[in-house]
Amino acid sequence: MLQILLVFSPLLGAIVAGFFGRLIGDRASQWVTCGLMGVSALCAWINLFANLGEPMFQVEIMRWISVGSFDARWMLRVDSLSTIMMLVVSFISFLIHVYSVGYMAHDNSIPRFMSYLSLFTFAMLMLVTSDNLIQLFFGWEGVGLASYLLIGFWYTRPSACAAAIKAFIVNRVGDFGLVLGVAATFLVFDSIQYDVIFGKTHEIASTTIHAFGHDFQTLNLIGVLLFIGAMGKSAQLPLHTWLPDAMEGPTPVSALIHAATMVTAGVFLVARFSPLYEYAPAATTLITFIGASTAIFAATVGLTQFDIKRVIAYSTCSQLGYMFFACGVGVYGAGIFHLYTHAFFKALLFLGAGSVIHAMSDEQDMRRMGGIWKHIKITYAVMWIGTLALIGFPGFAGYFSKDAILEAAWASDRPLHFYAFWLGVIAAVLTAFYSGRLIWLTFHGEPRADEETMHHVHESPPVMTIPLIVLAAGAVLAGWLGQGMVEPESEFWAGSIYYGEHNHVLHAMHEVPFLVRLAPFFAMVVGLGLSYYCYMARPGLSVRIAEAAGPINRFFFNKWYFDELYDLLFVRTAKALGLVFWRGGDVGIIDRFGPDGVAASTLFTARRATRLQTGYLYHYAFVMLIGVAALVSWYLYLTLG
Repeated sequence: MLQILLVFSPLLGAIVAGFFGRLIGDRASQWVTCGLMGVSALCAWINLFANLGEPMFQVEIMRWISVGSFDARWMLRVDSLSTIMMLVVSFISFLIHVYSVGYMAHDNSIPRFMSYLSLFTFAMLMLVTSDNLIQLFFGWEGVGLASYLLIGFWYTRPSACAAAIKAFIVNRVGDFGLVLGVAATFLVFDSIQYDVIFGKTHEIASTTIHAFGHDFQTLNLIGVLLFIGAMGKSAQLPLHTWLPDAMEGPTPVSALIHAATMVTAGVFLVARFSPLYEYAPAATTLITFIGASTAIFAATVGLTQFDIKRVIAYSTCSQLGYMFFACGVGVYGAGIFHLYTHAFFKALLFLGAGSVIHAMSDEQDMRRMGGIWKHIKITYAVMWIGTLALIGFPGFAGYFSKDAILEAAWASDRPLHFYAFWLGVIAAVLTAFYSGRLIWLTFHGEPRADEETMHHVHESPPVMTIPLIVLAAGAVLAGWLGQGMVEPESEFWAGSIYYGEHNHVLHAMHEVPFLVRLAPFFAMVVGLGLSYYCYMARPGLSVRIAEAAGPINRFFFNKWYFDELYDLLFVRTAKALGLVFWRGGDVGIIDRFGPDGVAASTLFTARRATRLQTGYLYHYAFVMLIGVAALVSWYLYLTLG
């Protein structure tokens, strides 16, 4: 009953606010959604203390689909992995719900917004508690739908509509791979139940499957197809382009989608299928390569952005790369550890950015900020806490999880582990640099906003600052409380994450050289120090560096030209192809010889026929005579021929 209340409370809130919001009003909609979300968060905490580290059990909701041997039941899978995910999703979402009461106070569609938030949370909870691939896909697509609604919430803005459509379409590309992966899994295992799949992976590992004209190791093919779905949902190269555009949604949406929920779904999927990936070496090599490459790519782009929310969005993309290459090198627990710590400090950074935007009268460009820390001291303090956690400052949450990932990458014996380690270290330097840059440009220096804006700079109300303070506490304490996730002898996961008999990375990562342990700290110090030097000690230096590195700076600022490349390869090509089919096929052939041709022929015939209707009797007699002559001629031809 506890788990059912945990999962379905947000859905009830979404229904009440969505269907009856206009009837009950804005305030009641906020109370209902926040209250039921609070119930879900409370249940998640109780569930954590009751079931963390305990054996897995299932809570059946209903019998869902039963066709022949195919039997899919709607069940909640409760184990350590889903318990951690339920806590992260419900608790962070509850804080975002409360924050939204203040942030969206002047919006005209408050019930609709609160309903979408709750619907999104329900879909994510369905995803992380899934016991089979059909239920996972149901939650997966529900999250995609809700994200589309939230990103395009301000639908009167063309940019918001375009961003929502872009997110939806790019995710459909990844989801096509997921659908193929689900189909291939059912084809091979004759089941979509996790327990059946995981129980047979060892015997399936030595088999091959013929697909796309080639023979593939079965689990490698399934693993790659499932990972393609994860790439889209978690914004990994090359399916990342939707993530920065999603900033068109309200700031609470950015925190919800890019911190604890939607973008982490792919990491959860890989960790959940660790029994499969342990026997899919080619798939894990691909995951390592994509994750490490995404980490460095997003970090370089974050260096050059000026929109405060976009900087944090690219930071999310980069940190997701860390989570993925952690799973790729075989330390799934470290990937989930970073997912868990990242949820607190990244939600804190997004909501803190929202507080800054609120204080600056909706200004998001950091070049028009500066000198405001004295006016918004609470926001300033929590933004520093979130930043220190992100860059891995000792004692903060990110220090424990990011260090664990880099140590595991060094200690692993899997392909590309050194590639992941060194790119991870370089990305850590860049992360510290652009995080410091955000702090210096936003809060320090001389005010660059106009006098009217500066006159109205003020701290956010308690309904917004209290969630920030709670998240700040999480950004400090989460790392200390989650260290058991990467301890080799710990029973933290209780079998919910699987390590094969040849996977010794958990032991090896605790025996890496001392300099490897120090590498993340040095990376943090170098990056933060350089940012201080460029933006505080020598304020004009960053501009001169950007001008000197013109082509490189433009390359990073334009996001490696991925959008332009996709526009050239896909958008323009599809448009040109569509024009050919429209003008040549639809208009030139189908319409010409079809509807338009028939209509033209009918009109031509009708116009000729009307000329016979003259009104003169002798014309009609002449036509009758011609008809009689034709009839007699036809008769004679038949009888005499």
